[in-house]
Amino acid sequence: MSDILSIFIKSMLVDNVVFIQYLAICPFIGMTSETGKAAGMGMATTFVIVLATAVTWPLYKLVMVPLGLEFLQTLFFILVIASLVQLVEFYLKKSAPGLYSSMGIYLSLITTNCAVLGVTINCISKDYNYVQSIIYALGSAIGFLMSMVIMSGVRNRLRTANVPKAFKGTPILYIAAGLLSLAFLGFKGLIK
Repeated sequence: MSDILSIFIKSMLVDNVVFIQYLAICPFIGMTSETGKAAGMGMATTFVIVLATAVTWPLYKLVMVPLGLEFLQTLFFILVIASLVQLVEFYLKKSAPGLYSSMGIYLSLITTNCAVLGVTINCISKDYNYVQSIIYALGSAIGFLMSMVIMSGVRNRLRTANVPKAFKGTPILYIAAGLLSLAFLGFKGLIK
């Protein structure tokens, strides 16, 4: 049980996909202007990351390895991820049309979100079993969601802050992201 909790906390905080691994920067910058959109994108991506890991791990271990097709890992994983994103798109279009329209092109970009692909590949490269892979994916996905919501809060605060003219807009956004990244480096000694 402590192993599972360790994997979860490590993937969420210590190896955060945005602040430590620097993956998924496009939606991190593009979808954090409003907290609602950031949370929606984070939840949609969370669903895709966990489901993609649940599908790609057995595909890799039970199909690709026995057939000697490990070299096609990235191609197969992207195809699985693209299919799952289509399912999320159909679901959001029917159940939450407002969120669907506000996410715009970023919803389709989950297909090429490197965090989704990175987490699925990390599960294989770290040689996790199926349960550990799902826990790692869930922790990473919650870490992604957390980073999106944190950045949307920072951006909300920056709207009312007295920022020097030279730093207004994108520069202060990247400075804030860098400072958040430095703050997450503080978790490095938490779990080994």
